[in-house]
Amino acid sequence: MAIVTGASSGLGVAAAIALARAGADLVLGARRVEPLADTARAVEALGRRAVAVATDVTDPNACEHLAQSAIEELGRIDVLLNNAGIGTAVPATRETPEEFTRVIDVNLTGCFQMATACARRMEHGGSIINVSSIIGLTTAGLPQAAYSASKAALLGMTRDLAQQWTGRKGIRVNAICPGFFPTEMTDEYPPGYLEKMMEQRVLIGRPGKPEELAATAVFLAAPASGYMTGATVIVDGGVTIT
Repeated sequence: MAIVTGASSGLGVAAAIALARAGADLVLGARRVEPLADTARAVEALGRRAVAVATDVTDPNACEHLAQSAIEELGRIDVLLNNAGIGTAVPATRETPEEFTRVIDVNLTGCFQMATACARRMEHGGSIINVSSIIGLTTAGLPQAAYSASKAALLGMTRDLAQQWTGRKGIRVNAICPGFFPTEMTDEYPPGYLEKMMEQRVLIGRPGKPEELAATAVFLAAPASGYMTGATVIVDGGVTIT
């Protein structure tokens, strides 16, 4: 049984479908209720159970409710995919403290609150997967101080939770760093930006396909990755080595 946050669009939808195809029943969390229901129907069309729960990960009570709903509806939590996130591209001198804090609250604090809510309920063998970004490892020409800070911090938190929980609780904690994948965030990039990145930074020369990232999430959820914890898996077409 897997929980996926940010399951109303983009990579969250692709991951939910991939996990369902791999045999998982799902509890899906996101703020937007209608597209979340669409994801649930897509999972159910594959013959798996799906429970949609409106969730704002910045609210610790909502995170506890999502985790408890998984226990009540499906009996256990085996996997958490911490996918909920937002981004900004605002010059640092113009970014307000409120804007900066909002990104940290969703991308970092929200992931922490979901991880702890699930870890309290997970049995030995659980897997937590945090979706970071290559912007937590490098830069890519846009002013993204808040986003970069949140995603870099998420990698540090991943390592720390792994050292806290893997030996004591049997819960593996790993992170994925996606490169350029089509999302609502990439739809807001300046004209020509993605094309420039494909030419100058992405060795494979194209954006990633959602199913390519989803396959990595399935791997980290599965016993096949049972000897991995505290790891960062980069799926970026070569951006971070250019």
